Amino acid sequence: MGENAYQHVPVMAGRVTDLLLPVLSDTAPGGRPPVLVDATLGRAGHSRVLLEACPEMVLVGIDADTAAIAHGRALAEEYPGRVTLAHAFYDQIADAVADAGYRRIHGVLFDLGVSSPQLDDSSRGFSYSRDAPLDMRMNTSEGQTAEDVVNTYPAARLARVLSEYGEERFARRIADAVVRERAREPITSTLRLSGIVKDAIPAPARRTGGNPAKRTFQALRIEVNDELGVLRRALPAAMDLLVPGGRLVSLAYHSLEDRLVKRALTARTADPVPPGIPVRASDVLAGTGPAGPEFRLLTRGAERPDSDEVTGNPRAASARLRAAMRIREAS
Repeated sequence: MGENAYQHVPVMAGRVTDLLLPVLSDTAPGGRPPVLVDATLGRAGHSRVLLEACPEMVLVGIDADTAAIAHGRALAEEYPGRVTLAHAFYDQIADAVADAGYRRIHGVLFDLGVSSPQLDDSSRGFSYSRDAPLDMRMNTSEGQTAEDVVNTYPAARLARVLSEYGEERFARRIADAVVRERAREPITSTLRLSGIVKDAIPAPARRTGGNPAKRTFQALRIEVNDELGVLRRALPAAMDLLVPGGRLVSLAYHSLEDRLVKRALTARTADPVPPGIPVRASDVLAGTGPAGPEFRLLTRGAERPDSDEVTGNPRAASARLRAAMRIREAS
């Protein structure tokens, strides 16, 4: 997510830059360039700012969206020799880094969710307010579509998707309505699905909280792209690649993503020694005892954009930023 539909302004760009700049500004030991992985390249708003601010830095940009990779090629031409692209989902981060010729990295950025250009391209099927085929795939060349999910999942499974990924109170009502309607005719368009959802939700509930189809469309997008599974696998893989001093920055736009990020960072910043258990300094120095956490948090809780940014870019309103720094190698 994270770009204004017209100016492509990355969300919280100043704060992201401040957090990553210290580890990307100088040449790494051995004269090697510092490596940033933009795990969700999109329109490369954040990456462009960092390439400009850090002349020594090289970038590995990952995205499953072919449109993002095409945009990345223009970036590579603008910064020759400094940009490598990987057309992949970001849980393949280790392979992308290795294929680019690097073993470790110095920074990694996750700007999660669907980007503004994807939302604004009605043909992609992400929008519940404009008619389009029910696709919703980040990688349009493979995998099941939202149309497949809507027309083939049993009601119970569909309701579970809507409840877990959309946090939809009326998940079962919507799922039952979808099953009834698809029995008459397959559901193939965004506006038809949006209308079915709206009719399934009780009238009082439709009067608040914006478009009543919003949560259903979010849930279907997450299911189609296995977004939470990808994130769950990608976070530890990215943290394993970071050198000591390396930094991870994440921007999440809904509670499910943010919860996964928080959980992953908490696990790696926790002290492995239980409270009250004595640890001998000699054991730590000898490498035979616990050496403390691998990472340290750089943010207190989740940081949010300020009111001026939200006024200029309303899609930034739900952003939650978290960051951590690697302080030692794994035992």
